[in-house]
Amino acid sequence: MNTSELLNIRLYNQLLLNHEIKEPCDIVSWMGAMQAQALDLAKWAIGARLENRNVKDIDKALNAGKIIRTHILRPTWHFVSAEDIHWMFDLSNPRLKPIYRSYAKTFGADESLIYRAVPVLERVLMGGKHLTKQEIGDALHEQDIILDDGHLQLTLSYAEMEGILINGRLKGNKQTFTLFEEWVARRKTLSKEEALECLARRFFTSHGPATIHDFVWWSGLTMTECRQAIEMIRTDFICETINGRDFWMRNDTKTPPADENYALLLPPFDEFVVSYKNRSEIIEDTHYGKVMTKNGLFSPTIILNGEIIGSWKKVTQKGSPRIELSFFEKTPKRKQDLFKSEIKRLEHFYSI
Repeated sequence: MNTSELLNIRLYNQLLLNHEIKEPCDIVSWMGAMQAQALDLAKWAIGARLENRNVKDIDKALNAGKIIRTHILRPTWHFVSAEDIHWMFDLSNPRLKPIYRSYAKTFGADESLIYRAVPVLERVLMGGKHLTKQEIGDALHEQDIILDDGHLQLTLSYAEMEGILINGRLKGNKQTFTLFEEWVARRKTLSKEEALECLARRFFTSHGPATIHDFVWWSGLTMTECRQAIEMIRTDFICETINGRDFWMRNDTKTPPADENYALLLPPFDEFVVSYKNRSEIIEDTHYGKVMTKNGLFSPTIILNGEIIGSWKKVTQKGSPRIELSFFEKTPKRKQDLFKSEIKRLEHFYSI
């Protein structure tokens, strides 16, 4: 297998080529989890994998509690399906707690104040309330819990870490918080071994071909845990050495046609880019810093046949979204024209 074939298979497995899935929540479930910084653009990570949908369809799934946005796996925002959130939280949470406490220590936070605020916060949200960060701060103030912005953010993070709080419905363009157990009923409980197997199977099915180092990076698990997980799924997957590295994928993986051009516009932090530890197959070293920074910020990307060849931005003109492309190198018009339908699809997604 060469690099071009590897990228085509990834595009197919990541649902960026033709597939039969129709619902936003089923896209998220297939992917396992989808990084979801910058909420407005993160919705396109789901929309890019669906036909004839717009941003309101993603909002509807979020507001119905079918898709949950929370901190999970590595400690950053992700979309996770309601079906998976509990067992995935149980698996990743023990590793997230020390990270959050380290953040608090670096901030110089008063942990006793945070732990005094958390049960008050729980009472404030009881009864199905969905409150924004500002509304929560005001409600705590009424209960004589006065927090500056840093301590309020850490209180929300600690409550999330303890499995008390989770993101709820949207209020306009603002995310709310609500009680985890009230918003998402527990559908299944898995042992740690079952959860490891499920997560590995989900990752290598939707993200393969991928390496064990990719899985360690994406999952936030230890190398030992990831090796254990791969052993559990080995019979259904194959390992192939490509560019000197061992890549895992399902043994029934389909290879899409290689004679077509696949032109895509993907959001910042899209799984096609962010979920791989080594990104040498998708971008040249000379262009890396143009879309990915050392401190972990990712730009929207222009993708042609699995390779990043530029970036894009969404602007508003006369109340309507417009997409502007910026290629790394001088690009012939015939190649630029490949993105016309994708620009139209992206602009339609945000036209409401």
